[in-house]
Amino acid sequence: MPAPEPSSVPQPSAHHQPSAPARDRYDAVIVGGGHNGLVAAAYLARAGQSVLVLERLDTTGGAAVSTRPFAGVDARLSRYSYLVSLLPQKIVRDLGLDFAVRKRTVSSYTPAVRDGRPTGLLVGGDRTRESFAALTGGEREYEAWQRFYAMMQRVAERVFPTLTEPLPAREALRARIDDAEAWRTLFEEPIGVAVERNFTDDLVRGVVLTDALIGTFADAHDPSLIQNRCFLYHVIGGGTGDWDVPVGGMGALTDALARAARAAGAEIRVRHEATRIETDGTHAEVTVHTPDGEQMIAARRVLVNASPQALAALLGQTPPEPAEGAQLKVNMLLTRLPRLRDRSVDPRQAFAGTFHIAEGYGQLADAYRDAAAGRLPAAPPSEIYCHSLTDPSILGPDLAARGYQTLTLFGLHAPARLFATDNDAARAALLKATLAELDAHLEEPITDCLALDGNGEPCIEAKTPLDLERDLRLPGGHIFHRDLSFPYESGTTGRWGVETAHANVLLCGAGAVRGGGVSGVPGHNAAMAALS
Repeated sequence: MPAPEPSSVPQPSAHHQPSAPARDRYDAVIVGGGHNGLVAAAYLARAGQSVLVLERLDTTGGAAVSTRPFAGVDARLSRYSYLVSLLPQKIVRDLGLDFAVRKRTVSSYTPAVRDGRPTGLLVGGDRTRESFAALTGGEREYEAWQRFYAMMQRVAERVFPTLTEPLPAREALRARIDDAEAWRTLFEEPIGVAVERNFTDDLVRGVVLTDALIGTFADAHDPSLIQNRCFLYHVIGGGTGDWDVPVGGMGALTDALARAARAAGAEIRVRHEATRIETDGTHAEVTVHTPDGEQMIAARRVLVNASPQALAALLGQTPPEPAEGAQLKVNMLLTRLPRLRDRSVDPRQAFAGTFHIAEGYGQLADAYRDAAAGRLPAAPPSEIYCHSLTDPSILGPDLAARGYQTLTLFGLHAPARLFATDNDAARAALLKATLAELDAHLEEPITDCLALDGNGEPCIEAKTPLDLERDLRLPGGHIFHRDLSFPYESGTTGRWGVETAHANVLLCGAGAVRGGGVSGVPGHNAAMAALS
C-alpha cells in the first residue's frame, strides 16, 4: 500500500490526540532494531537528536543477524539474510562502520545433463566463455550474455546512486537511464520477453530469470511486472550488481550499526515492544510493553522499522493488502563439500558462487504452475552458496581446520499458502524434494556430508514463510514485507518514499519504497526525511 503524500495529514482528533505527559521524551523514537532502524538511529543521533530505539527481541538485528543454530557447534551462520549487494558505501562511510565484504570468486554454477552427460554452466572467472561454449556448442549465448549484462551494468551505474536521493519522477529516471531498450526491458514489458528475445538455451534463460524470482512469486510474463521490480533490485546493487559476502556474517553489519548508533548517543532498549502509536501530526506518544510493565514515551516523531501491516496495527488503522512470502530457507553445516557428477568443476569452485538447482527456464515455469495450483513443486527450484569458502571466520578454529563448510539454500516458488494446512508436514516434504534435486547432481547424498550437533542430530534447519512470520513477524513470511516498488515517484509515495499519512510518522523498514534486502536505504531515507 503506497504511502499518501505528506499533505494528507489528518487533523487532530480525540483518537490521535496524545494523552497526558509521558515519562520520557525524545526527538525520535524508532520502533524496531533491525538494520534499517539502526541506520536511522545513527544518522539522527549524529545530527544531535535524542533518539530511542525500541526492540521487542533480546537483541538487535532483525533478519540481519548471525547465530549459532546448531547446539554445541561453533558455527555462526547468517541465519536469515546472507549476502550484501544493495548497501551503499555512502552509508558505511557516513557512519564510520567497521564492516567489510568480500567478492566471490565465482558468480554462479548451474549443473545440467546434456546428451546423458553431466555438465554445467560456470559464470565468473576466466572459464566463463569456455563454459558457455561447452554447454551450448557455440559463441552466440556467451555474446548475448555479455551484451545483456553490459546493458544491466549501465542501468546499475545510473540507478543505484538515486536510492539515497529524493525519489525521482518516472520520466526523470527514464532520462537518467537514457537507454530505450533497457527502459523497455525493465520498466515496460515482462522480463520474460527480454529473456526469450536475447537467449535461446533453456538453462541460460533460467539463470537469468532467477534474479527476478528471489523472494517473489511470479511468472516470467506476469503483467504486473512484479518480477521486473525484483530483477531490477538484484542487478543494480553497488552499481555493479555484485552480491558479496559479509565478513564475519550478517551480524557483523548490525553489530557495527548498533555500535555506531550508541557511539552517536542513541539509546537502545531491547525487550521493549511498541504496542501503539498516537499522534496529532506534531507530537506522538508510543505505548511500550517492557519487562517491568507498560510505559508511555513521548516523541516529536516516530520511525517504524517494521512492516506496513505492523505500522497500521500500531496506528489502529485498516491494514494493507496481505503479503505472502514464497521461499524455503535452509541452513546446513557440512563436514566436507559433496563430490559433483560434473567432474570438470571442483566443488570448491562450484559452491563458491550461487549453485543453481532445478532452475532451467522450463523448470521454473513448471514449478510456478505447480505452486499456483496449490501443489508443492514436483522439482523444487533453489540455489545454494557456501559462505565459509569466501569467509571462514564464521567457523570456530577447530571446524575450519577440519575442513567444515556452511551451506545456505534458498528455495523458490514456495508460497505461504502451501504450508497453511500442515506447516510441519509440508516443510518436511518440500525439504526432502529439494535435497533430492540437489542430489541428482552429486556423487553422494548431501545428507552424508552433514555434520552432527552436540546432541548427535544432523546440522540442518529449514524455515518456511510461516516460520519466518512466527520468528521475525515478516508478514506472510514475505522477506521484503510487501511487493517491491519501482524506484521512482508514483504520485502517492512522498518525497523520500518513507512518508505516511501522518507528518511525524515515517516508515523506515523494508516495506518503504526502495526497501527490501539488506540495504539500509529506507533507514537512511527516513532519517533524511526527518531531518528535512
